[in-house]
Amino acid sequence: MSNSSFNQRTIAETISCQGVGLHSGAQVTMRLLPAPAGHGVVFVRTDLGPPLAIKALAENVVDTSLATTLGNGGAKVGTVEHLMAALCGLGIDNVRVELDGPEVPIMDGSAGPFAYLIRTAGIRVQDEPKSFLVVKKPITVSDGDKEATLQPASRFRIDCTIDFRHPLISDQSFGLEFSDRTFIREISRARTFGFLRDVEHLRKMGLAIGGSLDNAVVVDEFSILNPDGLRFPDEFVRHKVLDAMGDLALFGRPVIGHLKVLKSGHALNHRLVQMVLQDSSCHAVVHARRRDVERLDLRFPDLAGVLEPSAA
Repeated sequence: MSNSSFNQRTIAETISCQGVGLHSGAQVTMRLLPAPAGHGVVFVRTDLGPPLAIKALAENVVDTSLATTLGNGGAKVGTVEHLMAALCGLGIDNVRVELDGPEVPIMDGSAGPFAYLIRTAGIRVQDEPKSFLVVKKPITVSDGDKEATLQPASRFRIDCTIDFRHPLISDQSFGLEFSDRTFIREISRARTFGFLRDVEHLRKMGLAIGGSLDNAVVVDEFSILNPDGLRFPDEFVRHKVLDAMGDLALFGRPVIGHLKVLKSGHALNHRLVQMVLQDSSCHAVVHARRRDVERLDLRFPDLAGVLEPSAA
């Protein structure tokens, strides 16, 4: 593996798409633009005067009900998790995301269209090294029978279990060790889902206004309502893995650790991220440079296979 594998990445060209916001129902145009090393992922509301920027970091999360929403200075951007998962899954560190509305377009309900956009734009390797959040000791958050844990590992892995006590969505589990290829093949196309019984209630609350069979898997008491059925037999749990990946991307850097989630959602995922960031004893920030990797070799001997040392 070459040293460039651990350098920061951006997209090679500007690319755009249009779509509806899942919860707002608003038509939104989104542009992804290359950004310099160290920029990070930054959302910009271009419909506001002057345009307002919101960094894609956990500290800017303002809502986790049904989706993850970022906010800053009165501006908000909702449903960021699918795009964040695509950026994370393809190793993109720096990008400017311009939106002329309050929500990332839902597209087909998965991260697949965003992954396609990124790959169409192309990926440019930058001169600066990546930095990684390395989990040093286990940390767990829970809420009733829901639980999320991050623990040390030599790679980034997610194991997820869901159980909605429904004939079609009960006791599903899925685990994956991540790479660009496994993300594209196993996770990116898994769509968001919901129950028909909840749709009317959500719309009365001003949510799911843009939802349809074109951008979500909808389930009634006994069947899948989408004419084409599921993309994977266990598409539901795979989408929860996608969501969790998008929520962890708000660390602002790639994670080296093992995430285990049981019936978790955006709120609990966000609490876990906050807890990790608040406890400096359970994580370390490592740059893909020789001196930083060597500093952790004794405690994390497997890191040599993850963070190939670059020239100091």
